[in-house]
Amino acid sequence: MAEKKVRDQPLSLRQTWVDPNDGRLAITAQCRLASIARSTVYTGKAERVDGFELMLLRLLDEEYTRHPFFGSRKMVVWLRAEGHCVNRKRVQRLMRTLGLAGMAPGPNTSKSHPAHAVYPYLLRGLGIVRPNQVWSTDITYIRLAHGFVYLAAVIDWYSRKVLAWEVSNTMDVGFCVDCLATALRLYGIPEIFNTDQGAQFTSDKWIAVLKDNGITISMDGRGRALDNIFVERLWRSVKHEDVYLKGYAHLPELLSGLADYFVFYNSGRYHQSLGYKTPDEVYRTAVGGGAKIADHFSDKRNVSNGETGQRQSAAMAMTLS
Repeated sequence: MAEKKVRDQPLSLRQTWVDPNDGRLAITAQCRLASIARSTVYTGKAERVDGFELMLLRLLDEEYTRHPFFGSRKMVVWLRAEGHCVNRKRVQRLMRTLGLAGMAPGPNTSKSHPAHAVYPYLLRGLGIVRPNQVWSTDITYIRLAHGFVYLAAVIDWYSRKVLAWEVSNTMDVGFCVDCLATALRLYGIPEIFNTDQGAQFTSDKWIAVLKDNGITISMDGRGRALDNIFVERLWRSVKHEDVYLKGYAHLPELLSGLADYFVFYNSGRYHQSLGYKTPDEVYRTAVGGGAKIADHFSDKRNVSNGETGQRQSAAMAMTLS
């Protein structure tokens, strides 16, 4: 197969072409033939951790999905109430591993590289009125039987449509760039692309793709998960409606299950916020989608103390479906 045709195939498919147990050809050579980075290949060993930490990762992931406004302090209190002996330092480290940050303002767990440029957040107060006006992406953790992998997805804010997704056993920028490249190839060029300030999204490689395509760059405020609320809401749906129910043990079944779920999410899941239409329908017709991105700072001045901070964040997270 010609190299161009090889690269036209989804990364998740090309990863399955590499067999670490095939003694006839080294993994590096297999990766070269499949046009993928060695770091993106699942070798049969998801990132391994000891049993107790894997359990804590699972609990943190599930509790954060239920209560995305929980920071490390509340997670420590909750875990101790559940009978687990943990300190805040350990919980902070595990939350960094998962890329989790509470939605209320606080310490940021998506660390940008100190040498990388950070761009301003451009969506505050912006009306989202058409497809391809704003795209965004993020990374989330998915547990397997003996470790975990990472899922990245690109979403269109107007329609909530998932435009592309990729899975990797590392948080290397390569699989994020592959996900972005797939979305650009299939759906064209957005006006604005929004991300958090994580090292993957402030990297030269990521920024170069956006600049080369003339895309305006927007980045979340530090520690403000609400700035990328639609992706946060997507992760909640993916996990509660698929990952937690299926309990995937190994990567091949996860990839197959996610492929089925995202087809359902785009073409079969009716969203209340879209007037009970599907993302595919709204993206195709440019009717029934959109949102007005709140100015959290001015909103905070105009509501009572009881409606600010975590309560306001939680309410918005639950209604933007």
